Amino acid sequence: MTSSSWSDARREAADAQAARAARLRADEVTQARELVAGFVAEAVRRHLATSSLQVRAGDSRDTYRSGLVGWYLRRDGSLAIAEDGEMYVLTAPRSLRSRFSGVTLTPTDPRLQAGIGARDGESVALATLLELRLAAGDDWPIVR
Repeated sequence: MTSSSWSDARREAADAQAARAARLRADEVTQARELVAGFVAEAVRRHLATSSLQVRAGDSRDTYRSGLVGWYLRRDGSLAIAEDGEMYVLTAPRSLRSRFSGVTLTPTDPRLQAGIGARDGESVALATLLELRLAAGDDWPIVR
């Protein structure tokens, strides 16, 4: 086997693995979006109170307006689902401009496990998190 055929085979294997990982990720996001859509439908059906979603400024207790309305999923206010059915991570870098004008958030693709890559004990199955939030009803205080 020549070095060029070996490197071509390795490249093809790496491309195939990357394509497989992308398909798995897309499938996971599709499943998670279905869970989120079910949550939004159930929250609306139960008349669960929505909140104006505030974005935490870095590690401080300061918050910025987001212009979004929805339901917080984590009690620290770092993750939420807006009424439009999109999931948002509610953190942003500290900024004087954001203090006055707010921030524009980009929705994040939901994952079946919320908090992947976070500190130990902060990762939880999305289905469990959504069930806990629905079970709590309007009793979901945010502690920053």
